[in-house]
Amino acid sequence: MTDPTRRRALRGAAGLAVTAGAFTAVSPSRASAAEHHHGGPTPTPAPAPAPFDFDEVYRGRRIQGRPSGGGHHHGAGYAVFVDGVELHVMRNADGTWISVVSHYDPVPNPRAAARAAVEELQGAPLVPFN
Repeated sequence: MTDPTRRRALRGAAGLAVTAGAFTAVSPSRASAAEHHHGGPTPTPAPAPAPFDFDEVYRGRRIQGRPSGGGHHHGAGYAVFVDGVELHVMRNADGTWISVVSHYDPVPNPRAAARAAVEELQGAPLVPFN
């Protein structure tokens, strides 16, 4: 048998990596196997509670939130205002909320989104987003 060359060693390592990756992708994880239910219907998660109305002054800014008539925004039929100007909010699939001002910082509810926007604005006026 000939001495191993760098090419043969790399080829062998690549083959092992592909085999290990395929095995990992095919084998079920312990968590998913433990959570799998046999027989009967799969339980559905409870719907997230509807956001509540709020109207308060936070850091000198008036923030309000209430259900809106139309569901044309991503806010799931909920409107948030900072000093009377609408703050566009969106409900994520996991139930958290984000706003156009603090888009990368999800919060648990629209009130927290309004408060985060006030903090981010640092006294600047909220410009209408059309």
